[in-house]
Amino acid sequence: MVDNIDNTTVDFRTVRRSVQRWTREGKKEELSDCLVREFSVTIYLNEQEIVTLLCTPEYLEDLAVGFLVFEGMLRSKEELESVIADYDQGQIWVRSRASDYIAEKTVKKRYLAAGGGKGTSFYSLIDVQNCNPINAMLRIAPEQVLAGMKELQARSELFQTTGGVHSALLASKEEVILYREDIGRHNAVDKILGHCFRQGLAPGELILFTSGRLSFEMLLKVAKFGIPILVSRSAPTNLAVELAERLGVTLVGFTRGSGFNVYCHSERIAIAK
Repeated sequence: MVDNIDNTTVDFRTVRRSVQRWTREGKKEELSDCLVREFSVTIYLNEQEIVTLLCTPEYLEDLAVGFLVFEGMLRSKEELESVIADYDQGQIWVRSRASDYIAEKTVKKRYLAAGGGKGTSFYSLIDVQNCNPINAMLRIAPEQVLAGMKELQARSELFQTTGGVHSALLASKEEVILYREDIGRHNAVDKILGHCFRQGLAPGELILFTSGRLSFEMLLKVAKFGIPILVSRSAPTNLAVELAERLGVTLVGFTRGSGFNVYCHSERIAIAK
């Protein structure tokens, strides 16, 4: 059994712990390992408890807003009155002018998950039907796809330290706008989208890069916000591709090294003439 002789906080996102490392040759050594901190936070909308998420304890205001926007509980920037996060107690208090608009299904069950796409979502097929197809004329070069993913990986300091988080990066054709990381791939994206919502950023000229798998829910999250290009280092699911085709999202996966796969709406990826 390993003694926790160094079980100390490195910064607010990590904890250092003593571990035993074994090799295939049967050798053992004592090491100090850096672990990502898993933090429980509960979101309240107009004093009503909505959901409890497990996350990385930073940018909680954006996380709450991004989550509520995707779930349809915040529909416009004008509805949002305030968002206050208590980082000590693990609570986020959101006030909305649409005080009577909380879907009935959200009051029946309290959810606890790490924002990985299981157990946290309240969406239904109606959300898909109400999502307008994206007609943005954004065009980017193949080199920009690769450069964006390279930038995401270069900024992944917490992943490089702990190996325990997902990353998301928002960019335009000209520059990187925002980078976030979290233990949950959906949380990382919610922190990006929550910031965009609060700042009133126009989505039609933006590209979202992520380290995580491109699932149906991840695709719907991006499409509802109106971002036309979604790029990942990982694989998409068949439902994500079908939904991307329907909603006008350019879906790019397996972006690694010098190549990538474009699954639909490839017209937005073009070689400059």
